[in-house]
Amino acid sequence: MLETLFWLLVGHAVADFGLQSDWIAQHKNPSFRTKVERSSRPELIWIEVSAAHCMMHAGAVALATGSMVLGLLEFVAHWIIDFCKCENYFGFHTDQLLHLGCKLAWLMLLASGWID
Repeated sequence: MLETLFWLLVGHAVADFGLQSDWIAQHKNPSFRTKVERSSRPELIWIEVSAAHCMMHAGAVALATGSMVLGLLEFVAHWIIDFCKCENYFGFHTDQLLHLGCKLAWLMLLASGWID
């Protein structure tokens, strides 16, 4: 289990810091507005950018745990947490604490046998 936790944390660090560019960080925010996008609905670009960012996290969790179900749970949880942070319900440190809490929850689900 410690090895799985290690890979969950590595995956989080890579996806949230290494792979998240400034462009992604800005454009996943529903409140960010730009006129440079070549789109008929630039105000909706955040949905696709957020989905892509969350999919990176989902993939990292699925790879670390061997469970697509946990990957999908990560996708949903990461989306909700990031949306709330972007809407200023809480800040960076709470965001990171919640993400790490999810990793512990996935580990507990694995250990309990609820998820194979």
